[in-house]
Amino acid sequence: MTQEARRPPRLPLRLRRSPEPWDRQRPTWRDAKPARIAEAVKAALARPSGNWFVLGAARDIGADRAVGRTVAGIEVVAWRDAAGRLLAGPGACPHLGAPLAQGPVRCGILRCRWHGLPLDGAPFAGWEPFPAHDDGLLAWVRLDEAGGERPLSQPVLPARPKAAGAVATVYTATGGCEPEDVVANRLDPWHGAWFHPYSFVDLTVLDTPVEHGGKPSDGLAVEVSFKVAGRAVVPVTALFTAPGPRTVVMRILAGEGQGSVVETHATPLGPDDRGRPRTAVVEAIVAASRRPGFALARAAAPALRPLMRAAARRLWRDDLAYAERRWELRSSGRHPG
Repeated sequence: MTQEARRPPRLPLRLRRSPEPWDRQRPTWRDAKPARIAEAVKAALARPSGNWFVLGAARDIGADRAVGRTVAGIEVVAWRDAAGRLLAGPGACPHLGAPLAQGPVRCGILRCRWHGLPLDGAPFAGWEPFPAHDDGLLAWVRLDEAGGERPLSQPVLPARPKAAGAVATVYTATGGCEPEDVVANRLDPWHGAWFHPYSFVDLTVLDTPVEHGGKPSDGLAVEVSFKVAGRAVVPVTALFTAPGPRTVVMRILAGEGQGSVVETHATPLGPDDRGRPRTAVVEAIVAASRRPGFALARAAAPALRPLMRAAARRLWRDDLAYAERRWELRSSGRHPG
C-alpha cells in the first residue's frame, strides 16, 4: 500500500442527503435483545479486576493536599510523596478516627489535623497502606476486602494512544445505581441514535466480528456517524469491549480519530442516605488522529479539554438516567432482562 493510500481523507466530514427525523429512523429494539445484553454484562462481570478500583483523575491528586474518597463503602485517603508517587490507605486516623483527608501534606508527609500523627505511606501506628497505582491519567487503589478476588500487582489497563500524540481528559459523574448498570448501558450501543440524537446518527451494530490486534474481537462493533452541524457528520467504526467487571472501552477502529479510546470506569461508592447504591462514572477520553493538523489540536489542549468534558457530560446526563432506571427495575424485580 502506498503512503498516499494510507493517508486519511482530506476532509473527514460527510454530508447526509437530508436530515432524518428522529421518529423516522430505523427502530433498533429487535436488535437490542435483552438476553444478548445480559450475556455481555455477565461475561464482563466474570472478568478479573485484581481488586483494583478507579479513584479518579490522577491530576486531581496533587502534592500539596490529600484527597478523600469512599470506595465500596471503604473510606480512602490518597496523596503523593515527595517524589510524586501516589499513596493511599484508610481514610480514618488510627488514633481517634479523624478524617485524614483534611490533613495537610508537607514534603510527602500527611499529618492528621487532630493530633499531628504523621504518615509517609508506610505502615505506622496501626495504619496500613492500600496498594495504589497512577497510570498517568487515572489513579487506582486496590481494596482486597471489597474486591474479594485474587489480587493483581497492577490494574488491567487497556492500550491507549501515546500521550505525546494525544489529547486526554477525564470526566466524572455520580449516579444512583451499581457498576453493573453502568456497564450494561455501555454494552447496549443500539440505544445511541435514539437516546442521543444530538450526537449520533446512522448507527448500525455489526453482526460480523471485526479484527482488532490481528484477531477477531469478541466485542461489539458499531458503524456510526458523529453529528457535527446540520447535515455534516463524521462516520467511524468503533469497538466496545469490557476488559473487566467495572470497565468498558470504546475504541475507534476506522475513520476520523482512529485509535482514540474512551474508557468508562464504574466505581462503587456506597449507599446514600436512603440506602440506594451510588456509583461514580470516571471516563477517560483519549483523542488521537493521524492528521498532521492534529498538532494544532494538541497545542490547543487546554481549551479543547473542557469541550471534551462538556460532550461527555451531555451524554452521561442521559446515560446515568438509563443506568439508574435499570437499577430501579432490577431492585424491584421488574427488569425484563
